[in-house]
Amino acid sequence: MAGGLSLDHPWAFAFGILGNAVSFMVYLAPLPTFYRIYRKKSTEGFKSEPYVVALFSAMLWIFYALIKKDAYLLITINSFGCVIETIYTLMFLLYASKKARVQTFKMIMLLNVGLSSLIVLCILLLISNASLRLQVLGWICVAFSVSVFVAPLSIIKQVIRTKSVEFMPFNLSFFLTLSAVVWFSFGLCSRDIYVALPNILGFTFGAIQMLLYIIYKDAKVPKSLETEGKSEAGKLSSVEIIVVNDTEVNDETERAKEADKANNMGIEKSHV
Repeated sequence: MAGGLSLDHPWAFAFGILGNAVSFMVYLAPLPTFYRIYRKKSTEGFKSEPYVVALFSAMLWIFYALIKKDAYLLITINSFGCVIETIYTLMFLLYASKKARVQTFKMIMLLNVGLSSLIVLCILLLISNASLRLQVLGWICVAFSVSVFVAPLSIIKQVIRTKSVEFMPFNLSFFLTLSAVVWFSFGLCSRDIYVALPNILGFTFGAIQMLLYIIYKDAKVPKSLETEGKSEAGKLSSVEIIVVNDTEVNDETERAKEADKANNMGIEKSHV
């Protein structure tokens, strides 16, 4: 079977199962972020783009697997991806500001509804040859996957500029790299060039991220980041001082009131 779910291709089957397991962990990686969003009832500075794009990618690969037939291992993990990314996106819409909510909704309509529908209609209606249909859809998946893998360039640039890996979690970089290696191996063993090709780029960028982590993991935090930290600490200190001062003022006020009451009682007794 082309999808690797066959004893005739044991290595493809093994890498497909492993790929499902690793990708499962990658999909669950944002859970702490969304627990924080749920707890604070706010999306703060987080962006919805990664989750909307990931949802579109999963939808596209499911369509590819259905056209290819027998690619069950691609369907399983991407079906889970659709479910989890939909939950992430709905939570973002629930707790985002009005402006972020409108932008996210526009992106969903443009990408997940508009573009995905256009691709499906064009593939099914304009291309009758099954082999050509699979090739065109495969290259569309490759092109989009490459654009997704290029996204970490901004993170790599930031790490080199700040010489700090504070904003590049090692665990996520590791699992993304491992996922790229496993799915490349799956594509190679199942002779699926459209799965293998984009993961070469994914492995390359993942390896660069891990190399940068090794280089800069013991580097000191840049002064700019320290200054930001100090300014935040200063704000907290100021708040604490204000609170303490308010407490002291309240204490003094209470003492003054008690003294006034005592004086008034003394005056009343003297009149008696």
